[in-house]
Amino acid sequence: MPTIVIHGTAHSYDLTPQGRSLPVLVFIHGWLLSRCYWQPLIDQLIPEFCCLSYDLRGFGASGAATQPPRSQGGKTGVQPWVKSRSPASGIQPRTIAPLGFRTIARTIAATEDPPPDYSPQAYSQDLLALLDHLNIGRAWLVGHSLGGEVALWSAATQPDRIQGVTCLGVGGGIYLREEFERFRHLGRQLLQWRSPWLEYVPGIDRFFARANVYQPLETVWGQRRLGDFLAADEAAALGTLLGLTAEAEVHRLPQLVAQLSQPAYFLGGREDTIMEPQYVCHLASFHPLFKHCGCNFLELPHCGHLAMLEQTTLVANQLRQMLQ
Repeated sequence: MPTIVIHGTAHSYDLTPQGRSLPVLVFIHGWLLSRCYWQPLIDQLIPEFCCLSYDLRGFGASGAATQPPRSQGGKTGVQPWVKSRSPASGIQPRTIAPLGFRTIARTIAATEDPPPDYSPQAYSQDLLALLDHLNIGRAWLVGHSLGGEVALWSAATQPDRIQGVTCLGVGGGIYLREEFERFRHLGRQLLQWRSPWLEYVPGIDRFFARANVYQPLETVWGQRRLGDFLAADEAAALGTLLGLTAEAEVHRLPQLVAQLSQPAYFLGGREDTIMEPQYVCHLASFHPLFKHCGCNFLELPHCGHLAMLEQTTLVANQLRQMLQ
């Protein structure tokens, strides 16, 4: 498993061989997930495209932050990164955070403002540095949830390099205070429930296989989701939760989409209860290339919040059309 150290943090990634077409497709996962959820989609696309997937800082097999991301991509080295594997879930468990990060996590939990280290803008700087290291000059970003916001910020920052964006389950522009406060409260409670013994609770994998999807996923995905849920760094999980639900960020997203010069498409699951399709369509309507008509939005039938697993072939076909 290759890794690259960016801004002091080891990032795990997978890069397929060069495909027949450019640009490189870059897949960015959502909150409490990892790059592995893109693999069924990548398997359908690798004959045609070179595909890059990676774990965001503090999630999956990537390390937790050791220093704040820089606002400008700096020179970083490539270093090996070795961790032990959990026999139950196959994930790479993170060691218990040192006291400094426990303190950071408690500080984050007591505030409503996302710390800058865990904002979508900071994660976009990580991504652009990763593209620099891998000498990727042209990319099309595919982001889910948190990853979609990272993709939008990256596209706005480097429009010459980022040829386009496809967002799955990403909406914004309408801040319903009570709904967002409820979601933030539930997210915090969810993180407080994390404990290593959770993976031994009978049927817990079936719970994760059913959560936020239209039809239950295969048990292996439930096990994977449980593993990533337990492995996520505490400060990163809390920080990104606040970043996704901050009022300023919700209102900033339409402005971000409106300034894009490259195409951006938005896919939303018809049965998505995390990001309902009307909010995805609303955000898509701000893009100037599509004359604010929302025609860059597609509602996916029989689909919840994990379109890359629930409607893999449909998403793959849509990507091919977008890239023609």
